[in-house]
Amino acid sequence: MNTPTQPLGAPLLAPVLILALTLVAALALVGSLSAKAPQPLAEVPGRPQAPDFDLKDPQGKPIRLADFSRKPLIVNFWATWCPPCREEMPSLQRAYQTLAKEGIGLVAINVGEDADTIARYLSAERLDLPAPMDESSQVAASYPMRGLPTTFVIDPQGRLAYVATGGREWDHPDLLAQVRALRD
Repeated sequence: MNTPTQPLGAPLLAPVLILALTLVAALALVGSLSAKAPQPLAEVPGRPQAPDFDLKDPQGKPIRLADFSRKPLIVNFWATWCPPCREEMPSLQRAYQTLAKEGIGLVAINVGEDADTIARYLSAERLDLPAPMDESSQVAASYPMRGLPTTFVIDPQGRLAYVATGGREWDHPDLLAQVRALRD
């Protein structure tokens, strides 16, 4: 009697394959959902006074910390060569457009680059948020930061309230709610 031969375990192969594909799909879904969840802003212990700055944007317009007294201010430190900085810039632009109407400030301080480099980048990306230049990196060095991008949220009393190290989706409702709560 001739019977077709099957490899040992062949009847189990289809269910195992289906289970494996289901697991991969579930992990991909969890990964995509967690990527959408905002990373919260960390409180700055003791809320120290924010270091002052008096800088100019690429067109020579002065931008000072004092320009934002008595209102919350988001201060982002970035550079054009920094991939996470470039990745978060569109959300900073959207947050700037939203928050400016509400009396909340946002500035993106470029660290260590020249006016031409910054102006070309801002133009190419169609960004019009305030982008003062810290060409000597002295302002960045006065803030308690470890790398780029780093963002501080300053409260209406001029104190460092929150810090975010690494990129964020700055127009996410949860992050905006943390910033807006400083007005109250």
